[in-house]
Amino acid sequence: MCGIAGVLHADPKQPVDPETLVAMAAIQYHRGPDGFGYRVEKDRGVGFSHARLTIIDLDENRGRQPFASQDGNLMLAVNGELYDYKRIRTELTSRGAKFRSKSDSEMVLHLYERYGLEETLKQMRGEYAVALYDRAKDRLMLIRDRFGVKPLYWTEVNGKIVFGSEIKVLFAHPDVPRRFNAQGLYHQLMQTVVPGTTAFDGIHQVKPGHVITFERRHGKFEIKDERYWDMDFPLLSERGEPEDDEVYIEGVRRELMEAVQLRLEADVPVACYLSGGIDSCITLGLSAANQQSPVKAFTIGFDNKDYDETPIAKEMAESVGADQDIMRLNADHLYDNLVETLWHAERTIYNTLGVAKLLMSRHVNQAGYRVVVTGEGSDELFAGYPAFRRDMFLHGLDHMDPAERASWEQMLAESNKLFSGAMLAENELDDPALSDLVGFTPSCLQPWLATAAHVPGLMSGAMREQVQGYEPGRAIAEALDGDMIEGRHPLDKAQYVWIKTMLEGQILTWGGDRVDMANSMEARPPFLDHHLAEFATKIPPSMRIRGRTEKYVLRESMKGLLPKVLYEREKFAFMAPPAHTDPKKWAAMKALADEYLSDEAIEAAGLLDPAGVKALFALHEAEDTSASTQVQLDAVINHMIGVQVLHSHFVAQDVPALARRKAQELGWAA
Repeated sequence: MCGIAGVLHADPKQPVDPETLVAMAAIQYHRGPDGFGYRVEKDRGVGFSHARLTIIDLDENRGRQPFASQDGNLMLAVNGELYDYKRIRTELTSRGAKFRSKSDSEMVLHLYERYGLEETLKQMRGEYAVALYDRAKDRLMLIRDRFGVKPLYWTEVNGKIVFGSEIKVLFAHPDVPRRFNAQGLYHQLMQTVVPGTTAFDGIHQVKPGHVITFERRHGKFEIKDERYWDMDFPLLSERGEPEDDEVYIEGVRRELMEAVQLRLEADVPVACYLSGGIDSCITLGLSAANQQSPVKAFTIGFDNKDYDETPIAKEMAESVGADQDIMRLNADHLYDNLVETLWHAERTIYNTLGVAKLLMSRHVNQAGYRVVVTGEGSDELFAGYPAFRRDMFLHGLDHMDPAERASWEQMLAESNKLFSGAMLAENELDDPALSDLVGFTPSCLQPWLATAAHVPGLMSGAMREQVQGYEPGRAIAEALDGDMIEGRHPLDKAQYVWIKTMLEGQILTWGGDRVDMANSMEARPPFLDHHLAEFATKIPPSMRIRGRTEKYVLRESMKGLLPKVLYEREKFAFMAPPAHTDPKKWAAMKALADEYLSDEAIEAAGLLDPAGVKALFALHEAEDTSASTQVQLDAVINHMIGVQVLHSHFVAQDVPALARRKAQELGWAA
């Protein structure tokens, strides 16, 4: 687990500055505090750098990246973990490969040399972001894992490609402009980001399951963006008659057990995150079954009982003999650490869960751990979110009789109260572009599309002018692949849209990698193993949601592992309490707003409109504003503070100078 960076000039005669590469590594020191490396191909105008976190092969010199092939043709930098690597190494060694390290990352070189890119991608299993330069073909390849667990950004500027694991890595290069994009600002204020985009002008993400190839042609770049994997649900016409329930139950059990076993492989101790949900409890239970010594389990406890899951987490920890460590958080702890969290997240966040996760990763690191197994991805594969139940009910159960429909309506109304305004819209919303693409507007996007009504009034005049007539729902729809949606079951469609938007843009960024790696802590999500995911696409919708029970097939597959209270429990989204639910938290939020949303701060950044900001606060505090609307407006306030903080971090601050100073402090030099 590491951070990568690099530069490729359109003119191969243009040299890459080694000091800039080192600075790009230094600014992501938190991703790799155990050392750095860089490599420059002087006659090819290309160079990579790398900040290393040692997890596999602890030898400082042997595992140092970037790697190069023996003949000097290939250069490689990897961030992440590749599983099942021992089997692959054995096979490659039998075919004459000579490894210089015990690292899982090095095998990419040997796979590519012998089998080419297509077969290499098939063999890569895990969470990774990869940069690979092929000298013979004069080709740079940027590869991102199938779900986007690991981040990877790039930009083209002044005749060069600049890439890195984080946006600040690109900003550490002095030629990369640091300014907000008007459409990016729009989406930061409404939460849902268009896949492949960021808040900043010219800064792109490599999409999950994609390879971007850069080849030089007559002093210019030929850029190809190709998908190598997707969550491919079967067409309704191809599903046929379902198998017996036990086929799916046993299949989930088999694939998940293997995924967990692979993610326990490390040269350092591996712990677990444990909430009160079935997902993290399952990963803990399976981890405990695979280890002889007690598993270390880390739990976050909130001071608001409506959001606190520690009682159930304790029961699970006791049932498997885990060594549980509970970190209690008070409401006023969270906003105190929001500014730091946004430095790492590099995007706005609607809920202070991201702050809680950052504090937890720090706690885990201080306890001597740098790897945890987590439960992310379970809801995406097995339809665990309330939005999926709503879409299943509204669009996938047309055959229900009136009595059954009334029962569902009552159940949804009761179980969705806590999510209204955040994970579910208060009122049904239809977006024409998304409805044209999907057949309906997915419930997971509706609360954020609802907030879009507030956004133009919040933007400064200059920014607002640039988004006149802009339709955020259409922009999201146009970024999705209609071929992967057309002809699928409504539940499949809803899950696919969530995976491409909320999972990658939220859960795996400010709820995952960015706040975990802020403290040099690697999170491994076995539910996002692509072998398990491919099996999950074949599971009938009625096995994912059966009656009132979400994730039915997963519950049944792990029935003997889970305590009864957890097996029978409905889905509970892991969130921090919204600001307005606690006077201390509201006061802490207002203190930040006084600093970052003052008229002076707003004028200096040029992003927001002071009158619009004041009007939104007035709406939040109005007596006739509903609780659900307050939850929604809490999110918008967090986003307003967030864009101002991001401006101070990345636009107002001299990031290249900061990166150079960091390199000097660390003693890292070219």
